[in-house]
Amino acid sequence: MIGKFKHGTEIFEGNVQDEKVISPRGDVYNVNSLDILAPSSPSKIICVGLNYIDHAKELDMDIPDEPIIFMKPPSSVIGHGAKIIYPSCSNRVDYEAELAVVIGQQCHGIHAEKAQNVIEGYTCFNDVTARDIQQRDGQWTRAKSFDTFSPIGPFITPVEDFNASAAKIKCSVNGMTRQNSSTSRLIFDVDFLIEFISSVMTLEKGDVIATGTPPGVGELNSGDCVDVTIEGIGTLSNEVS
Repeated sequence: MIGKFKHGTEIFEGNVQDEKVISPRGDVYNVNSLDILAPSSPSKIICVGLNYIDHAKELDMDIPDEPIIFMKPPSSVIGHGAKIIYPSCSNRVDYEAELAVVIGQQCHGIHAEKAQNVIEGYTCFNDVTARDIQQRDGQWTRAKSFDTFSPIGPFITPVEDFNASAAKIKCSVNGMTRQNSSTSRLIFDVDFLIEFISSVMTLEKGDVIATGTPPGVGELNSGDCVDVTIEGIGTLSNEVS
């Protein structure tokens, strides 16, 4: 796995092996001695709404004919262990556990059968949302764009080491399981999403595609600890402040 870390004033990318981090210079650190930063610095985050079969059923909504996409700004990104700031203008903030795809090279107009060639890897994502603002605004930009509303990490699992078609995905709040599903329940798989999105916009190296959330979305409160766990990647943990 690949991560981005801070040690003192130094920021570096390193390989993660059995709780050890190996820096580009060959220095070896215990992962617990480092600050874990967001593993990617995207120019944009493209999110997919209503992309789990069970989530559509939960909301009593029809299965979409094509992906519903929206964007979050890079200013909303935080890493593992950073705090989600509850905005004073909202009374309802929700978690949404998601599998994230990290793009490995600039691309446009990629066909699904070649999509794996442009993926660097996969990581965990939490599409934090001010639900009351979303409902009040009637569109999603403000509700999903607050600073700290895009936790991502902890690390990137390389594309060749991850099965995106059948990974278990879970969200827990204060140790209680709230979402528990599998990427096998995705309506539109990763390859199709890359074809669809890259037909609209150029994807840059480091860009993130958040593939949608399973059923069980719910509320966060100040002081809560929210964990997104994906089989083959690890656990992204953040406290709400």
